[in-house]
Amino acid sequence: MSNIEMEGGQAIVRCLENEGVEYIFGYSGGAAIPIFDALVTTSTKIKFVLVRHEQGATHMADGYARATGKPAVVLVTSGPGATNTLTGIMTAHMDSVPMIVLTGQSVSWMLGKDAFQEADIYGMAMPVVKHSYLLKKPNDIPHTIREAFHIATTGRPGPVLIDIPKDVSGGHCDIDLHAEMDIPGYKDVPAPDHDTILEIAEAISKSKRPLILAGHGVGISGADESLLQLAEKVCIPVTNTLLGKGVFPETHALALGMLGMHGTAYANKAICECDLLLNIGSRFDDRIIGQAGMFCKDAVKIHVDVDASEFGKMIVPDIACVGDAKAVLDELIKHVPVLDTHDWLKKLDGYKKKYPLKFIRQGSLKMQHIIDEMYKLSNGKAVTVTDVGQHQMWAAQFYRIDERNNFLSSGGAGTMGYGLPAAIGAQFGRPDDLVVAFIGDGGFQMTQFELATAALHKLPIKIVVLNNHYLGMVRQWQELFYEDRTSGVDLEGNPDFVKLAEAYGIKGFNIRRPGDVKRILQSALDYTDGPCLINCEVEKTDNVFPMIPAGAAVEDMLIEPPKHKMEKPTGST
Repeated sequence: MSNIEMEGGQAIVRCLENEGVEYIFGYSGGAAIPIFDALVTTSTKIKFVLVRHEQGATHMADGYARATGKPAVVLVTSGPGATNTLTGIMTAHMDSVPMIVLTGQSVSWMLGKDAFQEADIYGMAMPVVKHSYLLKKPNDIPHTIREAFHIATTGRPGPVLIDIPKDVSGGHCDIDLHAEMDIPGYKDVPAPDHDTILEIAEAISKSKRPLILAGHGVGISGADESLLQLAEKVCIPVTNTLLGKGVFPETHALALGMLGMHGTAYANKAICECDLLLNIGSRFDDRIIGQAGMFCKDAVKIHVDVDASEFGKMIVPDIACVGDAKAVLDELIKHVPVLDTHDWLKKLDGYKKKYPLKFIRQGSLKMQHIIDEMYKLSNGKAVTVTDVGQHQMWAAQFYRIDERNNFLSSGGAGTMGYGLPAAIGAQFGRPDDLVVAFIGDGGFQMTQFELATAALHKLPIKIVVLNNHYLGMVRQWQELFYEDRTSGVDLEGNPDFVKLAEAYGIKGFNIRRPGDVKRILQSALDYTDGPCLINCEVEKTDNVFPMIPAGAAVEDMLIEPPKHKMEKPTGST
């Protein structure tokens, strides 16, 4: 291709088109004007989505990326515009979400001189990105964008930041836009070691009570079908992490649902009693393991991960295998035998019957009732998005997911305010699919201004506000561990959310009684002329069980409210 001289902003847009970008989420500003101008003068393929806050842009990009499996792009200006993205970048980094964040920056010769709206976003973002760039000249644009997408989407995915001074985006680029990458030290994921695969297969063959733990990495690698084949061939039950929901069908007979702090009792019982745990694509985070020294202490622990730095960070495995989950599973299937796990499965089925997930439909309105009814009315097919808190855990328990990329939630960062903008991004990415967002009243108010974005684009999202007028999860901890001394959790002063929605031109519904749940949810599902909001006045002081107190062993799981005073937990909420 011959070199054509163009402005840096135009080169950026052309390079983004070359990467197949269809949406950019962002907020304009002075230092990024050349790029915004190029979106008008240069591109007919990329659609720009104007958000109402830069954090919303990152969460929308995050939701788009998780729902589609494709990298997403954010474009903002310098200074506070750039720093407002940090929460969303951290959220994506913690959950391995591919994202490219383009930030405008002061002109090069003013860097370090406290210029107007100058901020060292390159330095500030360093701990929460997979990689970052500060562009020095316009001809750096093509190879930098190509490298950024490659880094963001390969190996363990993550966000990449490109900081672009205004003189670079406004300068002249005269280099081939299809420049080659040059990333010294960046290595592709190695093929799984054959001898290690055979060692894993041998360990499985000797097991009487095997268990698979499926994490987000299974979904990222597209290994869900391979996992299903392995589980069915060997007859191994499967539990999943929060972000692993959907990588194994949760309605399958071998499925145990989510494990961990608020996982199913039977999944946690399986963790305690298995003699072999095959962890695929999960980083053994603290929400799963409880007390590290007690976790699966009598079991052979096998850890498969694309990121070798996770081995031994929380749990020291007996066998560690670095590699892409699909590559490992496809090879492992060839070598594992069919096991007789009848007695093991029978025991776990007994736990399912003895400790089912349940709630009382009579009396006050329960979050679980809303989520369970939405699950039934949508046939379990919705792209389900949550915010963070009690509703998040109940959604994980009661909305069973059978397909990858259908459950979007902030896991590692636990970012309140994630739900609404992430649902918007998911709906942009999957316009023909039903998107349902379960959001607490606390998290909703952190990014409620993005109702404008949803309304403007007439996105048919179902926004279910589970309104208990509390920061419910913190209140639950205060009740259980701090003698019910509530502090900083009462959300007195909540607005009328239906009227708020109507102010944006959004259809609103109220649910106050259990008897109205099915009828009103069906009306909301039937409404397709843009977004709608369903405000659910739920019980104020309900608690999520099962529960493993932070820092406690999985064996210390509480299946129901304790009858005695609890010691203060050693971990965070």
